[in-house]
Amino acid sequence: MKIRSRLLAALLMVFALNCSLLSFAGETAPVQLPSPQKDGGKPLMSALNDRSSGRSYSGEKLSMQTLSNLLWAAFGINRPDGRRTAPSAHNWQETDIYVATPDGAYLYDAKNNTLIPIVSKDIRSVTGVQSYVKDAAVNLVYVSDTPKLKEAGPDSQILSGADTGVIAENVYLFCASEGLSAVLRAGIDRDALARELQLKPEQKIILAQSVGYPKK
Repeated sequence: MKIRSRLLAALLMVFALNCSLLSFAGETAPVQLPSPQKDGGKPLMSALNDRSSGRSYSGEKLSMQTLSNLLWAAFGINRPDGRRTAPSAHNWQETDIYVATPDGAYLYDAKNNTLIPIVSKDIRSVTGVQSYVKDAAVNLVYVSDTPKLKEAGPDSQILSGADTGVIAENVYLFCASEGLSAVLRAGIDRDALARELQLKPEQKIILAQSVGYPKK
């Protein structure tokens, strides 16, 4: 009887473990990021002097704190009225940042400082046609929510590209300050990536940017 009881207890433990793993694997709740650190870093002129594009990555992951700081620098909220660290035409804020990591792909929610899960697999290699994108700690994908630009008329593409460029430069300066490597990219199979990110037809991929620790 004791042997049977122990065997039953062991089976129940295995079952419970499997259930918890399945529950975790299917988790869709937003991931709360740490509050961004808004002090420290290099002086602006030093960061500008060190800004460069890098295409060789060590594969080391970014900490959650560094990722939070990076995303806030890119396009986080810096004023009580909801305006951001990067300007956008008429404050339309049409640019969404998707974050591809080794653990999955997420949508950055600046208002709540969270990552909204989109894909539970590593899609970094799909974020660009370049061989190094799979090694970068994160690949940021800049997506324009085009209905927000409907008042721009024929200038919508120009404004969307300009707004994305300002965000990307924020990322470049943050990386220069933190000793990270970054490169802005246009070489993307946009149809394939849009499928992976489950984008709607009106959501247009503009550019992507690889970020990570440089390979030494």
